[in-house]
Amino acid sequence: MNYEEARAYLDDAARYGSVLGLDTMKELLARLGNPQDDLKFIHIGGTNGKGSVLSYLSTVLKEAGYRVGRYISPTLFSYRERIQVNEIYIKKDALARLTTQIQSCADEMVRDGAPHPTAFEIETALCFLYFREEKCDLVVLEVGMGGATDATNVIKTTVLEVLASISMDHMGFLGDTLAEIAACKAGIIKPDTTVVSMRQQLEAMEVIRQVCQRQKADLRIADAANATDIVYGCEEQYFSYGGYDSLEIHLAGSYQIANAVLAVEAVKALIDLGYAISEEALRSGLQKASWKGRFTVLQREPYFIIDGAHNRDGAKVLADSVRQYFPKKRLHYIMGVFKDKEYETIIDQMSVFDADVITVETPGNPRALPAEELAEAWKKKKADVTFEKKIENAVRKSLEKAKKDDVILAFGSLSFLGEIVKALDTIRSEV
Repeated sequence: MNYEEARAYLDDAARYGSVLGLDTMKELLARLGNPQDDLKFIHIGGTNGKGSVLSYLSTVLKEAGYRVGRYISPTLFSYRERIQVNEIYIKKDALARLTTQIQSCADEMVRDGAPHPTAFEIETALCFLYFREEKCDLVVLEVGMGGATDATNVIKTTVLEVLASISMDHMGFLGDTLAEIAACKAGIIKPDTTVVSMRQQLEAMEVIRQVCQRQKADLRIADAANATDIVYGCEEQYFSYGGYDSLEIHLAGSYQIANAVLAVEAVKALIDLGYAISEEALRSGLQKASWKGRFTVLQREPYFIIDGAHNRDGAKVLADSVRQYFPKKRLHYIMGVFKDKEYETIIDQMSVFDADVITVETPGNPRALPAEELAEAWKKKKADVTFEKKIENAVRKSLEKAKKDDVILAFGSLSFLGEIVKALDTIRSEV
């Protein structure tokens, strides 16, 4: 296959849905020679903050001189963004060649009576093949959904597990209580490893402690309450933690302090495990880390910000950031979300501010909640709400309404934020 044919094959694999469980993944990887066994992993789970923590850690390790693979999903701008080595996207010819190899194995599986791998399983196998080929020293691996039965959990060579904030999400798949969800997330913890967890809600924290005890894993807690000298800002932020003074980050959002604290604690654990990471590399990596889609400022005057707040916890921390940075600003919302998300809970969090709302939906995505339905949900809050079929129209109308000192905030599922960025770029090019 060439690149275009490989992309078409990967897109077509979406018809196999999302299947939790490791049997198909193990079979596919066995036929590919188990490339994951030749790699070392930092496995990142949790509900919110996984991507930000991944960005901090992978950038710090790159600054320390390591060759680092990073695997993320979903992505905003390019399919190849999912698989990177030292922040360089997978090459098109490599993606085509390795996808052809995977397709051959997948076809063999079907002929032998096994299920066809899902799109996520194929992508995960692709990342393992590419990172082995690129001779990565470490792979920073983000869990897709859950933990125990996620396709990424086939790995056996974990160096470190990192657990970001755990909250209620994907309840139809992972469980109906925080304890059940935490147990699923903690399923990535392997025997005799080191685990670094953000300080969780009590119910989740107790589950993680029990799993670590059962797996004889060394548990370390990253407690953002111990961060001092905090300076908040939507462009740059500072904090001191763990013996490091005045650490600087450029990821915005009040919640990023906690994510950065988790990354610092993870770096300290890696140092104890024998990895050479200088204070200079830590500072430089934190400062250079970027993660588009998490309270990302796209422009000023008016501020235009995108944030992937797609569940109740994400909406809560987004609301906290609005209070922190823009307590007296006039707000304009653009919101789009998947139908399987707790969109009414998100609306509850964000409707406390006086804002007009435009609802949208991600084009061509069957999971997208129709813009009209989302608008009806906002009307229950007596909101000034309209809906738009085209995302570009929503961006144009928001820019027309907003004055220089106002704030436009686009939030919800990550899938539509890339379309927001493209629309804004198109409008800017016309000026």
